[in-house]
Amino acid sequence: MIPFDAIPAYLLTGAFAGFFAGLLGVGGGVVVVPVLTLIFTAQGFPAREVLHLALGTSMATILFTSLSSLRAHHAHQAVLWPVVRQLTPGILLGTLLGAQLAGRISSRSLSIFFVAFMLLLAMQMIANLRPPPSRRLPGWIGLSAAGSVIGAIASLAALGGGALTVPYLIWCNVPPHRAIGTSAAVGLPIAVGGTLGYIGNGWAHADLPAGSLGFVYLPALGIILLASVLIAPLGARLAHSLPIKLLKQIFAGLLLVLSAKMLWSLYST
Repeated sequence: MIPFDAIPAYLLTGAFAGFFAGLLGVGGGVVVVPVLTLIFTAQGFPAREVLHLALGTSMATILFTSLSSLRAHHAHQAVLWPVVRQLTPGILLGTLLGAQLAGRISSRSLSIFFVAFMLLLAMQMIANLRPPPSRRLPGWIGLSAAGSVIGAIASLAALGGGALTVPYLIWCNVPPHRAIGTSAAVGLPIAVGGTLGYIGNGWAHADLPAGSLGFVYLPALGIILLASVLIAPLGARLAHSLPIKLLKQIFAGLLLVLSAKMLWSLYST
């Protein structure tokens, strides 16, 4: 049973995840994973399974927030569907492989990867690097290969893929609002493949807490979704009216704070 004082934390986590899913086309894993790591540790879950449960539960939330965010961005005609179709086959393959790999990596090693990735992402957002004007999207082979890399890393870090897809599309000179909308659509196949992978990897683990479906902790999933699906359309609407550069810098600051808190919680004991 979930402790009563954990419910507000789950609701707030879901609200943040949904907001940033709509706002920046990210799946919310950069918010959900560090916070769930703290909450699960406080609930006394097995230390060696805490991060895997946080990653699996985060990936499952992305399955639903991406749908909500996708609908809002599609209404603004910001989704490049041909790009989504060409990225999807590689993404499905990459997410399944990434989830399989995550189940075989220790929590400490996985946490190092996750924090290093968040720090790298924060630096990229702060730098606001711009591509040469001549750069364009590659053909379907290049997009499929890019999708495999995006899917694998997104699955390992339990991200919706926006943390990689948005910078990649902007690097190919796709307008930021369309990059965000397309990323929201790409988050759906990432979440499907990643969620199935985390459920399968955790299925045979006998020491998981009650209410777990593999590495997905269903009680937390339900509460987080209640808030995130409602808030995601609000973030999507704001994404089409606020300056993207400023939003990315604010989000980069959030990544730095969450990275520091996650490192402290995992290595202070």
